[in-house]
Amino acid sequence: MTTPSATPSNLPPHRKVRVDLGPRSYDVLIGRGLLRSMDACLTTQQLTGRTAIIADDSDGLSLPLKAVKSSLNKPEIPSFYLRISGGESTKSMENVARLLSDLAIAKVPRSGTVIGLGGGVIGDLAGFVAATYLRGINFVQVPTTLLAMVDSSVGGKTGVNLPEGKNLVGAFHQPKLVVADLDTLSTLPPREFSAGMAEVIKYGAIRDQHLFDRVARGVKPDDTDLDEIVETCVAIKARIVENDEFETKGERALLNFGHTIGHAIEKATGYNTYLHGEAISLGMRAAAWLSVWKTGMHESDARQIEAALTANGDLPLTLKPGIDRAAILAALGNDKKVAADGQNRWVLLKKIGAATSNWEISADLVEKAVDLLYTT
Repeated sequence: MTTPSATPSNLPPHRKVRVDLGPRSYDVLIGRGLLRSMDACLTTQQLTGRTAIIADDSDGLSLPLKAVKSSLNKPEIPSFYLRISGGESTKSMENVARLLSDLAIAKVPRSGTVIGLGGGVIGDLAGFVAATYLRGINFVQVPTTLLAMVDSSVGGKTGVNLPEGKNLVGAFHQPKLVVADLDTLSTLPPREFSAGMAEVIKYGAIRDQHLFDRVARGVKPDDTDLDEIVETCVAIKARIVENDEFETKGERALLNFGHTIGHAIEKATGYNTYLHGEAISLGMRAAAWLSVWKTGMHESDARQIEAALTANGDLPLTLKPGIDRAAILAALGNDKKVAADGQNRWVLLKKIGAATSNWEISADLVEKAVDLLYTT
């Protein structure tokens, strides 16, 4: 755990987590007021080439975008802005092609930088564009949602969707820097903040009982310990990524707790019914009870996970009426975590704070878990 600090570049006080990946190492800065000092953030990393800011054009990002553009409106860091619509459908090959053409038309060189400003969708899309343009240029993550700050902005996974499933096209492309300005969270609708808390709860469930106990009481955007909560989540992910950068050893799979069924729900509902964190809330409830049935986790732990989800913006525990059960089960076969033998490998808990991966679950037990989501 790091402590609040100020750097020689005169950045505001902040917390810093180092993701140690040898030549691909980078820092995650967590604090308030950081976007007003984006020029200093970039120059400390020697990122002074032509910069393209890829950002969601939603009204909620107007203030963060204004802060970044104002900070970078300097001759030493020439920058321009590429506007993109938000939502999961944004992560398409069509948008990738359009953005790559925009970079080429602007003659962004190998020394240039792509900044992804927005939530997880924009980060995934901008990161994949940076990974593929000129076979890879510099990338900086500027997450503006809680979910992106604690999860998708760290670890180097980038990608877009296909009609057949989510994130089926992508690349590992580590950022040069992640700048998480907590002030941007004040612009989030309450529903978006709650969706991010699903991922925070996940980190406590898989690795940190103390974190879980804290967030199970509920977290608000103005809580004075929010920076520490975000830092703890980022540090957990950083250590996992350091041990399994390319998801070949099994440890990084722990981050998928709740995501197998969560992704299937997203696909079955056309990515327009639930926010990602809401789908993961449902997936975690199912995975918690699968843990009870398969690993012997105590039922009280599953109840605690349900209570924690409810305490954070009343995250969903049951599916909305009319959602097709068969579509969810079919979508499970297209999840990107399906192993070579065609079977899903599940992340389950022994207890809160102790996750294990690579569990095989029988079809009848999977159906039982999905059926649970139709009941209170």
